[in-house]
Amino acid sequence: MATINITDKDGNTIDQSDATSIPADRHFRNAWSLSGSVISEDMAEAKNLFKNKLREVREELLKAEDVVYMKALEADDASAKTASVNKKTALRDAPAASAITDASTIDELKAAWDSDLLGTSPYA
Repeated sequence: MATINITDKDGNTIDQSDATSIPADRHFRNAWSLSGSVISEDMAEAKNLFKNKLREVREELLKAEDVVYMKALEADDASAKTASVNKKTALRDAPAASAITDASTIDELKAAWDSDLLGTSPYA
């Protein structure tokens, strides 16, 4: 039988059969931390991973919103420009959301994804 090793975020390794606790959710696999035979999620690292994913998604949304703003500028549509500026501001502020900062569990962190602003959550 093949040995399956699990390596945590710090490079510590354990044979899967020796681990007494392994998180069921693999979305934040790169935030796993090994302590003895217990593997748990490092919430600080999980939050960083979450913010990085948010920034990745946000990049394309900001590019698309730049086009919307330019069209509003060309049409001299003040309300469309304001709406675009507000959306871009919300996208830039998204990584600092209190729901992310306040999350104390992986489920709370996953629930912090703002689907109205960012679209479908990659954690659904």
